[in-house]
Amino acid sequence: MSRLKERYTGEVAPALQKEFGYANVMATPKITKVVINLGLGEATQNAKIVDVAADELMRIAGQKPVVTRAKKSIAQFRVRQGMPIGTMVTLRGERMFDFLDRLISMSLPRVRDFRGIPTKGFDGRGNYTLGLKDQLLFPEIDYMRVDKPRGMNITVVTTAKTDEESRRLLQLLGFPFRQS
Repeated sequence: MSRLKERYTGEVAPALQKEFGYANVMATPKITKVVINLGLGEATQNAKIVDVAADELMRIAGQKPVVTRAKKSIAQFRVRQGMPIGTMVTLRGERMFDFLDRLISMSLPRVRDFRGIPTKGFDGRGNYTLGLKDQLLFPEIDYMRVDKPRGMNITVVTTAKTDEESRRLLQLLGFPFRQS
């Protein structure tokens, strides 16, 4: 079992149940999935970029990504329907907890002048989205093989009903939020 999963079952769930007064253990918020999305706007000119980005995302997530395609044509962006425009991975279960553990304990501390992650990423339904500027934060990526830094969005989907419950869940799991 992952360190983060053990921490959730041992410390976080009882603390949330006590803090918010849940009558049932099953009512406590939990993380259901993590979605990593890497958009590739420059893939319209060079289709080989998609393969490189998919390989990098596979190294980061430990799971093969899905190539996302354009739903409709947009002439001003030179995008045609069906063109590859990004890659994404949905992590659940053990891989999800392993990824979050690596993100919290290894990758985020490698950010230069790190002061915490912003609290503005909550969507009102208990989900949190974090944007990263480049993939070099992850130790799985070889610096010498990277041709261009690419940003990505990491969305943590929870069963929390409100942002306050979700924020407290992520704080107790160890997410380093910015102090206001």
